[in-house]
Order: sequence, then structure tokens, then C-alpha cells
Amino acid sequence: MKTITLNNGVVMPMLGYGVFQVTPEECERCVSDAIEVGYRSIDTAQAYYNEEGVGAAISHCGVSRQELFITTKVWISNAGEERAARSIDESLRKLRTDYIDLLLIHQPFGDYYGTWRAMEQAYKDGKVRAIGLSNFYDARFVDLAESMEVKPAVVQLETHVYSQQKRMRELVAPYGTRLMAWGPLAQGMNGFFTDPVLRGIGEKHGKTNAQVALKFLTDEGIIVIPKSTHRERMASNLDIDDFTLTDDEREAIRRLDTGKPLAADFNDPEMARFLLNYDKQFNPANKAR
Repeated sequence: MKTITLNNGVVMPMLGYGVFQVTPEECERCVSDAIEVGYRSIDTAQAYYNEEGVGAAISHCGVSRQELFITTKVWISNAGEERAARSIDESLRKLRTDYIDLLLIHQPFGDYYGTWRAMEQAYKDGKVRAIGLSNFYDARFVDLAESMEVKPAVVQLETHVYSQQKRMRELVAPYGTRLMAWGPLAQGMNGFFTDPVLRGIGEKHGKTNAQVALKFLTDEGIIVIPKSTHRERMASNLDIDDFTLTDDEREAIRRLDTGKPLAADFNDPEMARFLLNYDKQFNPANKAR
């Protein structure tokens, strides 16, 4: 499996398994399946409410903790230095691990400077091996990267063949920050699974649209975390190392780029309001009250 070296020397798999929208009830089974078919990188978050399922799976999987790479993210409701510090310890408990490989600030809202300070301390204390950001664009990324002692190792953004994040890749490169794609299969939008360009390339190599897209992104140096609850699709998404895209094929895929996201605009005030109230609406603990 291809790996990438982050700006602090930590080595991370290029292809991992994401558990966004995997229910807490099925998360343990899905992560167990993913590890069994060969994934070693798992991406979760406090706001996915399934860290405990990830923790159960990695504790029972039979693969040593040192071989696994676990990412989680601090949510807005835990923003601020003290709250974030407590939430990091809670994530460690739920994940049943002594350390987190990569810890991200999930959204660019709330007291994310306080959150970053807590993450820097966790990094220095050995609770976290690398820290980074998610959904931080443009000036917000630069402001934090320029202002804080530890530079972000990763920025996780909506990235797929229709939104290739070329400008953001250029912006973060001077900090040694690597791009990590959420939604690398475009969440099925824009006719992704029937896209004629991807299909035509895939037919030449005996590969699916998803495999062609994941191959393209990882060849571009982008970390990907496709999600599926189906074991056979997990295995298929992982099976991208036995073919090579030609220069013409890569150029055809580059032409699919629209230069803008499809799923979420983090400069939209309504998106900010939705995310700031997300925990109240979706946290299972709140619904149980």
C-alpha cells in the first residue's frame, strides 16, 4: 500500500477507510471488515458518534495497534482549549487507544484557536502523533498556519475528480501540509458512477469508475478515505495498485474539474448555522434525553 510522509515525519497510508454516516450500530462490523480486507487507516470523528465502534473493531481485529493509523476530529461543541482537551481524552477512551495518529479540527467555526492549542499540547504529550485541519479554506487556513507553532500536517477537504482542489494544494504546499480527500467518490453526485470519461478509462484497464478516480487522486499525492458498508466494495476500492493511468487519461480526468465543491460550501452562512447547531440535532445522547 502506498504511503505518504507528513511534515513531521509521520508515515500515513494514502488510502484509508472512512466511517462518515456509518451508524454506531454497524460501525464495528464495517471497520472489522475493512481491516480484514486490508485497510490500515481508519477515519472517524467525534461528530460521527461512532468512535466507540471503531475502538471495538481495532481492539478485536488481531492487527497490532502500531500497524493501524487512526484519525479522528474535534467537533465544534468541543471547541476551546479546555473543552477540546477533555474531548481528546474522551476520544482516546472511546477508541480504546493510548494515542491518536492524526487529530483534526473538524470545522472552521467556534474557538478553533483554543482547540489548536489543546491539540498542540496533546501532540507534545504524545497523545497525538500529528495534527491538522478539516474544511479550512483560504485565509482561515493561512491565518492559523502562520499564527501557531505546529503547522498543520494535513488539511481534509471535499476532493474528487469534479473538485480537485488545485488552488488549495498550491496554497498549503509551503507549509508541508498534505491534502486529504473526504468524499473522494463525489458521494455519487454529478453522475459519478456512470461518468463516461471514467467509464471509458476503466474499460481499458478492467477497472470501475471508483477505482479509476481513487487511482488518479492518489497519483496526485492526495490521501483518500472512501466509505462503503459493503465488504466487496471496500475490497474493490483498495484494489488500485495493479494498473497505471496514461498521461492522456490523467489529462482527461483533470478536465472534469469544475473548480468548486459539490457537497458543501463552508463560506455559506447557512452552512455555518447548520454546523453550529449540528450536535443539538444529531447527537444520539441529546435524543435520548
